[in-house]
Amino acid sequence: MKSVIPSVARDPSWSRKDPSAVGLGMTGMLGLALIASTALAANGIEVRRGDDATVFGSCVPSLVVENKSAETIDFLQVDLTVVLSDGERRTVPLQSAYHEGVLYPIAPGSKAVLKQPLDLSRSLGVGCGDVKSRTVARTICEAAGKACTSSVTVQP
Repeated sequence: MKSVIPSVARDPSWSRKDPSAVGLGMTGMLGLALIASTALAANGIEVRRGDDATVFGSCVPSLVVENKSAETIDFLQVDLTVVLSDGERRTVPLQSAYHEGVLYPIAPGSKAVLKQPLDLSRSLGVGCGDVKSRTVARTICEAAGKACTSSVTVQP
């Protein structure tokens, strides 16, 4: 039977090798880990258009948020300004949860839907076909009781 001898045992100069080479390997691994976590944080928070719903004949828009950051979002609100077919402009708040109520945290790597709180805001009062354009008026993002550190990009 043939025995396998580790390369260190076959190399008589192994004890004279530069010990900093081992540290460099560990430093390199740590650097890769930091780069990977920075890349996750650099992706930020992405918000895109969700499915519209019709509730009692009125259009209710929604947005889908994907948390590509490293922080947990406690509260996210996007105020969407819509232009109706008659030229009227209305602002609709879309929220991840009630700001003063129970929070539904959005963990890193997860998705959630931002919805209009119909009990706190005025409905559009028109069908979804009458919504001609959408723009972002304001964005509020909170994590750990403070403003989010990650960037929020919205494509309404």
